[in-house]
Amino acid sequence: MRADPPRIVSIHVGKVAPLGPEAVPSGFIKHPVSGPVTVTATGVIGDEQADLSVHGGPDKAVYGYGAANYLDWRQEYPQHSALLVPGGLGENLAIEGLREGDLCVGDIHSIGTTRLQVCQPRRPCFKFALRFNDKYMPKAMVRTGRSGWYYRVVEGGTIHPGDAVELVDRPNPGFSFARLVEVASGSEVTRAELEQLQNMAGLAVDWQRRAREMLAR
Repeated sequence: MRADPPRIVSIHVGKVAPLGPEAVPSGFIKHPVSGPVTVTATGVIGDEQADLSVHGGPDKAVYGYGAANYLDWRQEYPQHSALLVPGGLGENLAIEGLREGDLCVGDIHSIGTTRLQVCQPRRPCFKFALRFNDKYMPKAMVRTGRSGWYYRVVEGGTIHPGDAVELVDRPNPGFSFARLVEVASGSEVTRAELEQLQNMAGLAVDWQRRAREMLAR
């Protein structure tokens, strides 16, 4: 019997607002939306980012996260349980049935009328710590590999809560997304892997550039 496909549990958008005791502008805090959302090349309509030099853009257009990861977060950080629910880590799409280990770099997913491409992991910044008032939370994301993934928008359209997430193309079956997360977290990387990454189909442009720079050194 065929397993049920992964599905969108909930969709979240946020406005730029003060975050933490120093009132740092951030779009981290997001709220669920009940109806469909429109997705364009720059992301979900209605979602905002404060610092466009490090957030947003074509290779960080839509942030997806595995809803099942939240159980692990709550077990490790019960003091933050109230915030550790879908949307709590600032994702646009909370997805049931997908985790980092289920993906390969460059996977293309059909969701609603969109096509989205997995292009890079999240690298948590200081705003993650501000959200939880806990300086260890960003380190925990790096340590556990529960980074979530950024999508590039291949085809814009609309997404509804409950939509299936269908894998329609896997250009890099030999390079798992979990391995890219390890590399992003400082794991030793081989020359052969860097040679793959420098021109890898679907990988974020910044990651391709970094791979070329590391090869040059």
